[in-house]
Amino acid sequence: MSEQEETPGKGLRRELPEELPAEQQATPVEETAAPAAEPGLTGRQRLVDGLWPPRVTRAQLIVAVLLFGLGFGLAVQVASNSDSDSALRGARQEDLVRILDELDDRTQRLEDEKQGLEKQRDELENSSDQAEEARKQTVEKERQLGILAGTVAAQGPGIEMTIQDTKGTVESDMLLDAIQELRAAGAEAIQVNGVRVVAGTYLSDSDKSVSVDGNKITAPFRFKVIGNPQDLEPALNIPGGVVQTLEKEQATVAVERSDKIVVDALRAAKRPDYARSSSR
Repeated sequence: MSEQEETPGKGLRRELPEELPAEQQATPVEETAAPAAEPGLTGRQRLVDGLWPPRVTRAQLIVAVLLFGLGFGLAVQVASNSDSDSALRGARQEDLVRILDELDDRTQRLEDEKQGLEKQRDELENSSDQAEEARKQTVEKERQLGILAGTVAAQGPGIEMTIQDTKGTVESDMLLDAIQELRAAGAEAIQVNGVRVVAGTYLSDSDKSVSVDGNKITAPFRFKVIGNPQDLEPALNIPGGVVQTLEKEQATVAVERSDKIVVDALRAAKRPDYARSSSR
């Protein structure tokens, strides 16, 4: 007899272990084959799924709006600075020096005015006769206001500016720019062709001429200006300023300094119709 015939039970035990590994190997193949049937996601697809649709919270939205506003403000500031820088970059060295000198002069004028006000305050506080000191300051203030309002004549150092306009190209807005530039440079009294310039002065064009507060004036236009000549003249000659603008219009401008300028054109004092002092 063969060995299998002698021990049939032993032959059966030999067959079972040989079939079990086949079942164990089939099971992992089926389990791993199932996931392989599903389409896999790439890294980019997983990133897109994570970002879209966006899940924005209220706090994130507020922060985004604030950052947008900050960025817009910075962009506007940079653009403004770029425009100013480009304008100054094209100026000559002597023009830049003149601009700096004018800024220094304006700063000095403001500092002097501050010191004058502080001095007046100290005099009022320390004067033995405060009523008399207050009266003196009131009279002085009234005189200064009269000069500004054009109701009293004035004299002092300043400049005379004459604009020759043979081509008839000078218009009211050019003269207004000159007046504003002179005021910014510290002009205290201005007279144009016999017309006193005050705070409410207006200029207009009419019939190929210029009107100042309704009074027609013709070329040559003569400005009498009281103020510091060292501040007034450079303010008119800055790059792109009054003189250059008028010369582009084929007008000629002559500026002369003087130790004594008389501004004697007067304006009638006008009582306000509705405004009244609020002091009691």
